[in-house]
Amino acid sequence: MPVQFKGSHILSIDQFQREDIEILFRTADRMEPYAQRRKMTRVLEGAILGNMFFEASTRTRISFGSAFNLLGGEVRESVGAESSSLVKGESLQDTARVLSGYSDLICMRHPQSGSVAEFASASRVPVINGGDGSNEHPSQALLDLYTIEREMVARGRAIDGLRIAMIGDLKYGRTVHSLCRLLCLYDNVRVVLVSPRELAMPEDYVEALREAGHSVLVTDRLEESIAHVDIVYSTRIQEERFQDRQQADLYRGRFRLNQSIYTRHCEPNTVIMHPLPRDSRAEANELDRDLDANPNLAIFRQTDNGLIVRMALFALILDVADQVDRHARPVHWFNPRLA
Repeated sequence: MPVQFKGSHILSIDQFQREDIEILFRTADRMEPYAQRRKMTRVLEGAILGNMFFEASTRTRISFGSAFNLLGGEVRESVGAESSSLVKGESLQDTARVLSGYSDLICMRHPQSGSVAEFASASRVPVINGGDGSNEHPSQALLDLYTIEREMVARGRAIDGLRIAMIGDLKYGRTVHSLCRLLCLYDNVRVVLVSPRELAMPEDYVEALREAGHSVLVTDRLEESIAHVDIVYSTRIQEERFQDRQQADLYRGRFRLNQSIYTRHCEPNTVIMHPLPRDSRAEANELDRDLDANPNLAIFRQTDNGLIVRMALFALILDVADQVDRHARPVHWFNPRLA
């Protein structure tokens, strides 16, 4: 059954069917002029977003906050578990009961798998999962898929028939977990999963892809795996999920991609994606800076797309998607993006 966006929690990609994705993406298309500050709207004036991030975040936290602001709403934040009453022993359910009295919608990130769903069970307002441990990151997967759609359309292609290689830490990388679930909604996808054996994609995601009728190759060989794909999706080693940095260092830098490797092994229009942050330290350097001039590097188009996908989620959950344009106004201040 399709998700009913109005008033709904967004906790897992499992909630979505393909028609839900289409509704979300076409709503996101309409948000682009507002995200680019060509127009402004106050459709959520008076609404409050509670941004509750109990684990480190830059892009997701600020992207959610900016998206809400661009629709006219206000944002209140709590950053880090150490600055919250959780350190005093307060339960997630009690925290939810309190914070949902202060907010109209809550975005939450927490280091423990399943924690956001536990929080949502006691919340009186909709909750969006901004990442729960190594489990899921639904809005990141949605913006990734939206980016894939836009990149493929620009090449005269569609998501159906996609060829994608996912590279790096596939065991702890929650973004690829959610993306795999989304790809199960499409047809004839070829997925290559490239990682050290110890950081392989969990078997239930592999089986789900195969049960959806997709071709799945599991390998630890990088160069031959990126030779015939449309998308190379790189991930960083999730150092925070390991017992210590020394364990993470065993795998860091194993699957580096630079312009030389790209030129030798990738097709000319292969798109490079990464959920960010990319680890630019010398010992990792998973996506070399010499790729920054490559027009097929889509990592910053991903972040731009994240803003409009999150705006679309807010508009649909708070049931104002049809009112955005009615509240539109021209922008009068200097916009350096358009200069």
